[in-house]
Amino acid sequence: MTTICVLVIDDEQSVLKAVSAVLKREHIDAVCAQSSQEALDYLTVQSFDIILLDIMMPKQDGFSLLKEIRSRRILTPVILLSGREEDSAQVEGLGLGADDYMTKPFSKTVLVSKIRAIVRRTRQYAVHPRPAAAQTVITHGCFTLHLDSQQVFKDGREIYLSSKEFSLLFFFAENAGTLFTKQQIFSKVWKSETPDDNTILVYIKRLRDKIEENPSKPKHLTTVWGKGYQFFP
Repeated sequence: MTTICVLVIDDEQSVLKAVSAVLKREHIDAVCAQSSQEALDYLTVQSFDIILLDIMMPKQDGFSLLKEIRSRRILTPVILLSGREEDSAQVEGLGLGADDYMTKPFSKTVLVSKIRAIVRRTRQYAVHPRPAAAQTVITHGCFTLHLDSQQVFKDGREIYLSSKEFSLLFFFAENAGTLFTKQQIFSKVWKSETPDDNTILVYIKRLRDKIEENPSKPKHLTTVWGKGYQFFP
């Protein structure tokens, strides 16, 4: 089995010890950082399969750190950990590019399951061997997608997307003009049969903010009221 390496970021030493102990019992490597700066130092010299990021930290909170990580083009999947149960906190975290959100105290079994599922999907998408003739750069209308580097260009201008945003755009681009329900989108992109309306709404908004000239009047990613979404490149 291929080793999974996790960066755990939390200012509480007791939490770091507990989470890393759980991961190690599951044969998952854990590197612990007690501050945002320590985490950034690790990310500068080492790559990870996934990041567990606590929101409530001194000096630089998890939201701010997540924003900085994404601004540096680090697309490693992130699970946010927080004692805040409000939907607004989850929406903010997902909007900044997190892949999932767990409220403390959380089930260690569920945490491990989420880690394995997200890493499995990421690896299948990012490093799955392609046939020699397969394209690694595809163009749909004004959009050009580089599959290996997960870069996106619109009319030659680069658009910076998180890993999940890229997956969502790639799915729509490959199925241009097709109407998809929220459940179909969640099944295909998130690999889950139980759609999370908040998550889909957040990612649709984030994608529109980045690819549309006027996000309030989208021309590419359109809503078919009561039915779902369509993409026109």
